[in-house]
Amino acid sequence: MTFPRTIALLVLGLCLIPHIQAEEKPVVLDVWPGKAPGEKEAIGEEMLQPMKEGEKKVKRLTNVSKPTLTIFRPAKDKDTGAAVVIAPGGGYNILAWDLEGEEVAAWLNSIGVTGIVLKYRVPRRPGEPKDQPPIGPLQDARRALSLVRSKAEELKIDPKRIGMLGFSAGGHLTAATTTNYDRRSYEPIDDTDKVSCRPDFAVLIYPAYLVEKDTNALKPDIRVTKATPPVFFAHASDDGVSPVNSAQMYLALKKAGVPSELHIYSSGGHGFGLRPSDKPCSTWPKRCEEWLRSQGMLKKSEGGK
Repeated sequence: MTFPRTIALLVLGLCLIPHIQAEEKPVVLDVWPGKAPGEKEAIGEEMLQPMKEGEKKVKRLTNVSKPTLTIFRPAKDKDTGAAVVIAPGGGYNILAWDLEGEEVAAWLNSIGVTGIVLKYRVPRRPGEPKDQPPIGPLQDARRALSLVRSKAEELKIDPKRIGMLGFSAGGHLTAATTTNYDRRSYEPIDDTDKVSCRPDFAVLIYPAYLVEKDTNALKPDIRVTKATPPVFFAHASDDGVSPVNSAQMYLALKKAGVPSELHIYSSGGHGFGLRPSDKPCSTWPKRCEEWLRSQGMLKKSEGGK
């Protein structure tokens, strides 16, 4: 084993320590009280896809028909009262459950934030167009934000400091939720749906599907206005999912007067998550923490005591 690789593995181990330091075992909540809207036929048993030779070591979860929220709380002495709903990526076909879910919750716990991993519906259902994002995940995300905010007192979090963070397709899901909180996309089913599903801030890491292929214009479902919450972006210049996705939404936010921050790194490719590397993109979690502090999202509150 080479020296740099040894150091990288050591750093990775340190990054995962927050799992051990979490205040309590994660709690799992059902997003819906019954069957999710539009669910008709079984798509198969929920499962982790077998890893293929040469693939990055990632838990690839698929066949999700029962959305859940897995809640990881920070240690009491670190808890700020802030919370983030995490949307793993996976092209709306799988969820990168550890790389862009559990590991992200561990990092958030380390900076005093409750990390809430959203298991949304994948893969696309039969008959859904492949050139458009499916409706099920968006319904799940909106319901998830309302559910978390409705349980703020129970979860000991500040209902005015609930954000959303997404990677790749999960980044699109986060962007669409952040810019369409006024459109429920399903018939309200209970009092939870009367609670706002607007994130107080958003973090988009190499988001996909935000721009039109031919023109690079923002897609119609990304409706940026002056009421859109602040957004942090991180993308790599050499990402196959073009950083134009992040850049165009950032420019729209700037035009609308929404305070946001954009980082486009020289290299890093796609799907780097939080795992350490020798690429500059590995610094994004620290930059994001600094941004969250500057936005007042990591202050102590009654909810964090």
